[in-house]
Amino acid sequence: MKSITINGSQRESVGKVATKALRNAGKVPCVLYGGDKPVHFSADEKAFKNLVYTPNVYTAKIELDGQTYDAVLQDIQFHPVSDKILHIDFYQLFEDKEITMNIPVRLVGNAKGVMVGGALRHNLRKLRVKALPANLPDFIEADITELQIGNKLYVTELRNDNYTLLHPDNTVVAQVRMSRNAMANAAAAEEAEAE
Repeated sequence: MKSITINGSQRESVGKVATKALRNAGKVPCVLYGGDKPVHFSADEKAFKNLVYTPNVYTAKIELDGQTYDAVLQDIQFHPVSDKILHIDFYQLFEDKEITMNIPVRLVGNAKGVMVGGALRHNLRKLRVKALPANLPDFIEADITELQIGNKLYVTELRNDNYTLLHPDNTVVAQVRMSRNAMANAAAAEEAEAE
């Protein structure tokens, strides 16, 4: 999985006044959980642009005063009016501890059902995955080439030995439905056969 480096500095004071001063200076207060004790730090708001405003999922390499932590974005709070980032929680990654993340699904191929007039529905754009950090994929590839009208691609067809999918077996990732055009064409074909 790709990683984005964030350079920050540790925070000495963690009160309301210090946090407000940080935000006024264009910095975002952050907390890193999962280690021996929580690490409070701050970084420029621009440093999070590629981590937050993207459909892709990345791990973060947080560099604080000479120390480096591997982490994943756990929670983020936005201002209700201006949409500025108010606070970010990170969770520290360890090579021997499994982590749960939402990984994007990328559809590959052209469904046969769409070629004859069906409509493709992409029901789940992200899947919840549990794996060791080294085994986390950048995305999950779903091949939809064989889908006919009325067929569904279930989460069971996307299983992999490297990670565990945390969804019920009957969860639909994508499906090809009958479109109005296809219904009209089918009705016209039936009338032509009847004549």
